[in-house]
Amino acid sequence: MPELPEVETTRRGIAPHLAQATITGVAVRQPSLRWPVPPDLAAQLQGQTVRRVARRAKYLLLEFDHGTLLIHLGMSGSLRYLAADTPPGKHDHLDLLLGGHLLRYRDPRRFGAVLWHVGPIERHPLLCKLGPEPLGEGFSGETLYAAGRSRGSAVKLLLMDNHVVVGVGNIYANESLFYAGIAPTRAANSLSRAECERLAETIRQVLDHAIAAGGSTLRDFTDSEGKPGYFQQSYMVYDRQEEPCRQCGSPIRHIRQGQRSSYYCPLCQPC
Repeated sequence: MPELPEVETTRRGIAPHLAQATITGVAVRQPSLRWPVPPDLAAQLQGQTVRRVARRAKYLLLEFDHGTLLIHLGMSGSLRYLAADTPPGKHDHLDLLLGGHLLRYRDPRRFGAVLWHVGPIERHPLLCKLGPEPLGEGFSGETLYAAGRSRGSAVKLLLMDNHVVVGVGNIYANESLFYAGIAPTRAANSLSRAECERLAETIRQVLDHAIAAGGSTLRDFTDSEGKPGYFQQSYMVYDRQEEPCRQCGSPIRHIRQGQRSSYYCPLCQPC
């Protein structure tokens, strides 16, 4: 699933092309995504100008004067900026026409979403209860420390709770905990303020590094130009079960937490 770095990579790729561009048409070939594409989407967007391309958690936000187009890439979705005469493929479900070009939404599993919202976007039901952005000023070690005080559950699960902090995701939670020297099984309420500060900083560093590398491509993620991400080439623990730790040589261990895979080094991340 595209996580925050992949979504931010996509945002940065399409923003220069879309900002202040006018929508000349909308082609919906498959309206049945995770939620139905609004039937009046073409009427809402025809002739309207994109004022800004933003992101909230894993949602892309195309802001117009009269509302916001909310896009989620689901498990395998992508957005491509293409020439207007590019023929669609089997899984190319929606195009925003932009004169000589188009923005194409592709989603093989159809688990993503394209939704229209009128009014303050922060009040949308999918966004209104989200925690702070990990790369924003509202996130810090104190955020993690306060959220973890009443929780005896594992710190890995805390990081993946979107009410606490958004968009960290499984891959980057694993990598951040490694760099912070904290085992994913540690109880959230056992972390000191200093450990939480270190963890918050490693989260920011890991996400920044991943964005700079274009995100991770494990199956089929590509950016707006069709290029894969390369962050997976520098994984320290994720998906490296039984391989030697790049820091100490110990075999990387794998466990299941909350139905997700966790990877860690037992020496560098003591329990």
